[in-house]
Amino acid sequence: MYIPGTVRKEAMMPMDSVHNYFERLVFNEINENYADKFEDNNALADMACIALNRIAPRYIRYDIDMSFYMSADEHIEVEQKVQKAVKKAYKKVKRFENNQEKD
Repeated sequence: MYIPGTVRKEAMMPMDSVHNYFERLVFNEINENYADKFEDNNALADMACIALNRIAPRYIRYDIDMSFYMSADEHIEVEQKVQKAVKKAYKKVKRFENNQEKD
């Protein structure tokens, strides 16, 4: 039971290692293939958000946990999923940017 003003036992757990497996993959895909497509870095962050929202999250503590248990086919499938989501995000952000320029 939590008593206000006290520290919960759960709060002391090492939660910093928990993350969405796809975040790093999406960020890398954007940095490697789209970083020079926009003058504004905010557009890249928007792309990351849009792409990540298109992919079901997989929360893990360590990337090696996910990678170790995946087959070669699963690695390829994940890579293609990330590429597709980022490409769609790029098109959406670019379309929005083009519409803003017209206004």
